[in-house]
Amino acid sequence: MNGVVKDLFSNYQSEERSLVEQLFFKAKHHVTIGTYREQVWQEMFENIIPKKFVIEQSVFILDSNGEISHEVDLAILDVMYTPYIFKKGSLKFIPIEAIAVAIQCKSVSTPSSSKIEEWVTSIKQLKTKQSGIARMATTLVQGKGSATQKATRPILIYCHLSGSKQGTNEKHFDITIAASEKEKKLEMRLHEESFKSIHSVYKHLNFSEVGTDDYRINGDDREMEQYRVPGSTLLSLNFILNQALMLLNNPMLFPHIDYVNLFKEKEGNVDGKSDI
Repeated sequence: MNGVVKDLFSNYQSEERSLVEQLFFKAKHHVTIGTYREQVWQEMFENIIPKKFVIEQSVFILDSNGEISHEVDLAILDVMYTPYIFKKGSLKFIPIEAIAVAIQCKSVSTPSSSKIEEWVTSIKQLKTKQSGIARMATTLVQGKGSATQKATRPILIYCHLSGSKQGTNEKHFDITIAASEKEKKLEMRLHEESFKSIHSVYKHLNFSEVGTDDYRINGDDREMEQYRVPGSTLLSLNFILNQALMLLNNPMLFPHIDYVNLFKEKEGNVDGKSDI
């Protein structure tokens, strides 16, 4: 049995080296290589997250207030309960209630990019609603006033190539993953506040809109660094990310009526009234 575990660990190390080599693949066409690297990162996440999640490339996230994010390189979403707002070919608009992880992929960026901050802000400004209705057991429940999820925001991940001067960009993300060409491995850093412990992850992802006094915690706290496996960043990411996803495991009830009203409002037809 110990031999099998060692082989699995060795496989993770080999996979990590292969991943880094793919990320540093040389090509003259920057647009093409950028898309290719996003696909490499996408495959990495697809290999470690549960199959109930879907990963989409190049999406826009919106909320029922009509706010829309900047383009998101990779989005991890739970499609079991939440519909796409619009999907046609490569054009995808996804409601904030469905998004579990939003990922920014960069090769080289400025030491402190205002565009990075704007990107993060465009996602954090999106608001979930508590008006969703669903059947649970023998009754109907509504998000507001029940024991269902009250609010949520996506886990924010920053993927880039080590050696590019990232400066203070990392402070805007929960998890940063950097590929080192020299070391042929990945490096991972966790946000010192939002991803410090189980309790801090639980609080920042689920209660950013409802206040710090409105959440309850059962069980002992645990530092997120305890989930790191020395010698393999890829294996560590597997455990850290999936533990965080478990803290979002109770999905938002999708507020269909709020999105209906959004489209009615834009057409001048709220509550059956029309501007025509």
